[in-house]
Amino acid sequence: MTKETNLTQSLKKLEEIVEWFESQQEVDVEKGLEKVKEGAELIKASKERLKKVENEFEEVKKELENGE
Repeated sequence: MTKETNLTQSLKKLEEIVEWFESQQEVDVEKGLEKVKEGAELIKASKERLKKVENEFEEVKKELENGE
């Protein structure tokens, strides 16, 4: 069972990655590449989670509309 992506935590981690890049005088290319890959994975997982959340909202909305 895979753990659902927590959007708040993902955004916080992305902010930390951006802050890391902004704080560097000279970016270590290897470390920078690691950070970019991590950020890309976080963005991908967040997009998938947002799509699921949007679908869940739509289902709730339909239930409410049909229930009235």
